[in-house]
Amino acid sequence: MQAAETTNKVLFDGPEWTFELMEKARDAIEDIALNDLGLEIYPNQIEIISSEQMLDAYSCAGLPLMYQHWSFGKHFVRDDTLYRTGRQGLAYEIVINSNPCISYNMEENTMAMQTLVMAHAAFGHNHFFKNNYLFLQWTDAAGIHDYLAFAKNYISACEERYGLDAVEEILDAAHAMQAQGVFRYGRPPQPTAAERQAMQRVRDGYESSQSLLDLWTDSTMRHEDEDGEDEDPQISARQKELNLPQENILYFLEKNSPILRSWQREILRIVRCLAQYLYPQKQTKVMNEGCATFVHYYIINKLHERGQLTQGAYMEMMHSHTNVVLQPEYDDPRYGGINPYALGFAMMVDIRRICQSPTDEDREWFSDFAGDPDWRGVLRHAWANYRDESFIQQFLSPHLIRKFKLFTLTNDAKHPSLLVSQIHNRAGYRDIRRDLAQSYNLAHLEPDIQVTDVDLRGDRELKLTHLVRNGIQLDTVNCEEVLKHARKLWGYGVKMTATNEGDGQNV
Repeated sequence: MQAAETTNKVLFDGPEWTFELMEKARDAIEDIALNDLGLEIYPNQIEIISSEQMLDAYSCAGLPLMYQHWSFGKHFVRDDTLYRTGRQGLAYEIVINSNPCISYNMEENTMAMQTLVMAHAAFGHNHFFKNNYLFLQWTDAAGIHDYLAFAKNYISACEERYGLDAVEEILDAAHAMQAQGVFRYGRPPQPTAAERQAMQRVRDGYESSQSLLDLWTDSTMRHEDEDGEDEDPQISARQKELNLPQENILYFLEKNSPILRSWQREILRIVRCLAQYLYPQKQTKVMNEGCATFVHYYIINKLHERGQLTQGAYMEMMHSHTNVVLQPEYDDPRYGGINPYALGFAMMVDIRRICQSPTDEDREWFSDFAGDPDWRGVLRHAWANYRDESFIQQFLSPHLIRKFKLFTLTNDAKHPSLLVSQIHNRAGYRDIRRDLAQSYNLAHLEPDIQVTDVDLRGDRELKLTHLVRNGIQLDTVNCEEVLKHARKLWGYGVKMTATNEGDGQNV
């Protein structure tokens, strides 16, 4: 079998790419990805774009269609200036979680790099998007293109009908609160047929009536039992009616703002739906890039073993791969924290090592899969069922902790010095792994701000509560600027208080 593989002709010879060569390379990659690694992917749509088009994709979160807003232009000018002055490079590709899966490859790439990024994006990221539980539960890969087209056309129509300034004001406010416009723990219920018809009428340009607003209320979001069991006696009747507290502030404003018109509510919905669509990517950076990097590394090595890559092409790919997974030391000017490509790839390689050549330590820590001959199945299971936090908590080994020279520093405000609290011992390995996993937990990285109360029959002041963790409060200036946008959307006073996570006391 090995002898037969090495008789294949090389896929290409030289740096210049053509569509015929790319198709030939894609077929070879697909054979390994599907028949060897057992990947499951969406149909691929690979497009070649220029550096200007790549910069344009950068400016609007890499989505293929996007409505117009001044902030996207600002991002474009910034990235373009940095790129033209040599202070920032561009990605070799951008891949979109959609069905078909769209990959944008740079036209400046050599044929070797086109092959590498196809393996990385069109098969590695593609498999992860299609199989990871977060993307399956929270995104609609088949419908995103239609929704983006609707969003672009709808906002454009609003600009023509209501004016650029009016639309821009709503978008500015929605973008300012975009991070608080996602559901983190529970999905909203799917709308009924009547609700879908009502929203469609709004999208078609009809003004809302009171009955339409009633359809858009938050009543269907209640989680309390109808019999009143397990209710918190401290929650008032009006809080239960509005299903408070509510973590998704944009959702609450969309459904309950006393002043917003129907088209303004739809714009809030568009912004929060796109924020929700991108939210799983924020939770799986290490896993997603680790999966794609492992896939391209395995595939290019297999192609080289089969004699389908020249030595020069292989060395170019490995040079790029090495740069991608570089983890600078803490005192290196390039250091910017733990490289997600480096950590993710190292963990995927380590899982394969534990399956194929486990040590006694590996068998003690990972008895469920150490020595499992089906390392491909173990990796596919991990890619499908974990996010960064849980993946690190379950799969980071003492071997990798030593390799990355990880330890824990405790920074206590009551003490003048930092404390090295965890080192490389039995207890230390578990605590280091736990602490590193928590550093990827978005619930601890992003501020927990919720709508906690509002008296719609009284002063209508919207009350927000910030749950302070580890004494870390919000930046005063930025906080006040965002509250100004919240007041614009609500139409009345908006007040935020801060309480400690541990004792619930106001800060």
